[in-house]
Amino acid sequence: MSTEHNPFSIAQQQLDEAAAILELDHATHQMLRQPQRELHVSLPVRMDDGSTRVFSGYRVQYNDARGPAKGGLRFHPDETIDTVRALAAWMTWKTAVVDVPLGGGKGGVVCNPKELSQSELERLSRVYVRQVGRIIGPSKDVPAPDVYTNPQVMAWMMDELSAMRGYNEFGAITGKPIPIGGSAGRGDATARGGMYTVREAASILGINLTGGTAAIQGYGNAGSFAHKLAEELLGLRVVAVSEEFGGIYRDTGLQHQEVVDHKALTGDVTSCLDTSPITNESLLELDVDVLIPAALENVITSANAGSINASIVAELANGPTTPGADKILHDNGVYLIPDFLCNAGGVTVSYFEMVQNSYGYCWPEDMVHERLDAKITAAFHQVHNASKEYGVNHRIAAYLISVSRVAEAMRLRGWVS
Repeated sequence: MSTEHNPFSIAQQQLDEAAAILELDHATHQMLRQPQRELHVSLPVRMDDGSTRVFSGYRVQYNDARGPAKGGLRFHPDETIDTVRALAAWMTWKTAVVDVPLGGGKGGVVCNPKELSQSELERLSRVYVRQVGRIIGPSKDVPAPDVYTNPQVMAWMMDELSAMRGYNEFGAITGKPIPIGGSAGRGDATARGGMYTVREAASILGINLTGGTAAIQGYGNAGSFAHKLAEELLGLRVVAVSEEFGGIYRDTGLQHQEVVDHKALTGDVTSCLDTSPITNESLLELDVDVLIPAALENVITSANAGSINASIVAELANGPTTPGADKILHDNGVYLIPDFLCNAGGVTVSYFEMVQNSYGYCWPEDMVHERLDAKITAAFHQVHNASKEYGVNHRIAAYLISVSRVAEAMRLRGWVS
């Protein structure tokens, strides 16, 4: 993987730029360039045919100066330790930018969950917890769902950890089903937080979103909910959506329910009735008000950034834009909402879930939405104002806020002078 597309190299490059502006001292800068700790594990799983496969897994705790590490667990065939390191770093900045008392972490397992049966998936989830259980917990590190993991996986993990500890450990895992300690409003929280940032950006730009257009690359949990909420909250007309192997376009708009129903029936979004096929590359270049990358890393690069025609790019995915593309978009006047601000709704409601677990009280969904809106909206305007104050793009502005908060915690704790 080239340095330009290596996610951890990108994360370090972004940090370096912010550190130079902040005139960060050498020791603090060096500590923030590397994870505090990481665990590599081998995961033997008995398969349904009686054989045993050994999977590789990781858990990275990037920084816990502001509180326990927090971050999702991904099951993906192309997972790498550098991807997990980068995502753990971005989680550190994400929790700091929305000002919740948590650090950053991330986990990954190299596997293709689409090839695993439900029972194999359960055994893999449980053996992962048995291997990383010694370093996770409500005061240490709290995993959550991510790519190809879901509330059921979190339920198995919480149950396994509880069995290891000898008591229920609900607060050690978030993103759980509501009957076993999950939070109302967690399912769509990532997308909902993103839509709040789009609303605020449009207000600043003077764009009327009602009847405006949007395109969404990636139709997993975040992308699908973004489609639903773009319609319901913002009045947007979503004209294109895509997944790994392509997408669909309709100028008059795609209704969320019809796309969801089609995917449930066929397994993907392609070939939906009365639509035209569109490639992932072409979708990114559509002339729309809002472009929502909601898939994986490095889809907007220096090679295609000049062809982005959207007024607002809302990064629901982690790391979809390379540093070279950042500069091009900024120079072209595209309002980019950086990933660790745009998709911070998930970790914010995960924090709310931890709070509810800690005192055994469940908040109603409208309270979750109200508190999420307040957190995300405040963070958005802090980033926007920092961008104006320092004359930098919004990603670097978000870094300036986050890195300052983490560095302050490190100094107060005596880690650096």
